[in-house]
Amino acid sequence: MKKIFLLVTLISLCFSCKNEASNEEIAEANNAIETPAEKPEFAIIIHGGAGTILKKNMTPEKEAAYKAKLEEAIRVGYDILKNGGSSIDAVEKTINVMEDSPLFNAGKGAVFTNAETNELDASIMDGKTLNAGASAGTTTVRNPINLARAVMEKSKHVMLSGNGAEVFAEEQGLTLVDPSYFHTDRRLESLKRVKEREAKASTSSATKTGKVDTESAYLNFYDADIKNAKFGTVGCAALDKNGNLAAGTSTGGMTNKRYGRVGDAPIIGSGTYANNATCAVSSTGWGEYFIRAQVAHDISALMDYKGLSLKEAAKIVLDKVKDLGGDGGIVAVDKDGNMVADFNTAGMYRATMNDKGELTIGIYND
Repeated sequence: MKKIFLLVTLISLCFSCKNEASNEEIAEANNAIETPAEKPEFAIIIHGGAGTILKKNMTPEKEAAYKAKLEEAIRVGYDILKNGGSSIDAVEKTINVMEDSPLFNAGKGAVFTNAETNELDASIMDGKTLNAGASAGTTTVRNPINLARAVMEKSKHVMLSGNGAEVFAEEQGLTLVDPSYFHTDRRLESLKRVKEREAKASTSSATKTGKVDTESAYLNFYDADIKNAKFGTVGCAALDKNGNLAAGTSTGGMTNKRYGRVGDAPIIGSGTYANNATCAVSSTGWGEYFIRAQVAHDISALMDYKGLSLKEAAKIVLDKVKDLGGDGGIVAVDKDGNMVADFNTAGMYRATMNDKGELTIGIYND
C-alpha cells in the first residue's frame, strides 16, 4: 500500500512539474504577444484644414509653399518636445507659425465675413488637468491661440468672445493689431466670388417665386456653396516626454459668414479636446456638424468607454458626421504616441513628426 502511495505521489509531482513548466511557457508566450512596441517619447501632428483640395487645382509652386510652411510649423513644435518642453507650448507655438501665414484660414490668412471683416476663433486644452480656454469673434488679436491659452491659464473662464475677449487680451499684454492686418487680397477676392454666386442664386429664386428673400437665399446658398469650400482651419495635437497631451485649433471661420456665426474651432469637445487618459484631437471641417457630433470628445469617449483604438474611434466619429450631412477631418495623437490623420474630404493639409524626427507631409486623399 505504501509503495502504491509513493508511486501516485511521484506521478503527481511529475504532472505538477510539467504543468508548472507549461504555465511558465504560456506566460512567457503571452508576455511576448502582449508586450507593446516601444512607446515613443513624444509625437506631434498638425493640420492646415480639410476640404475640396484637388491636385489638378494646385500649381507646383503653391503645393511647395504649403508643404514648406507645414514643415516649418511642425518643426517648431518638434524642437520644443525634443528639448523636453511641454505639449501645451508645442501646440501654441506650432499654431502661431500657421496663424502668421496667409496660406491658412487662421490669423493673418483669415477669410472675410459677409460684412468684409475678419472674425477669429481659437481653443486649446491641457490633457493633464482638463483645463481649457477659447476665444470667439475677435478682430484685433494677432494670434488667437495665445488668447485661448491666456483664458485657460489666467482666468476662471473657458471662453471669452468679441470685445470682452479683446479687452482681456490687452490686459494680458497680448499683441493687438489693427483689423486691416488680416486683410489679404486673395481672401477678399474669394468673398466677392461667393457674393456674386449668392446674388445670382437670389435673382434666380426671385424669378421663380416673384419675391426676394435675401435671408433665405443666403442660408440656402450657404449650405450649397459650403460643400465645395476649403476649410482652412489650423490645428495641432501633441504628446510630450512627460506623457502629457494637448491640442489646439485656430480659424477665421467660414467665408461670407453672417450673424456672428461661430463654428466648432473654439468649442471644447467639438473642435478641440485633450485627455491624458485617451488622446488629443483637433478638428477641421463643416463646423455646424462637428458641433452636433461633438467630434473631438466623442473620439476620446469611444476610446475610454469602449476601449477602441484611436484609429477605430476616429473613423466611427467621422462616419457619424458624414451621416449627418457634414464633412471634414481630424488630427489626433493618443497617450501611447499613436497618430491619426483622418478625413472624408478630397484633401487635408497635414504633417506628423515622431521622436525619431521622421517627417511625413500630406495634402491630397491618397
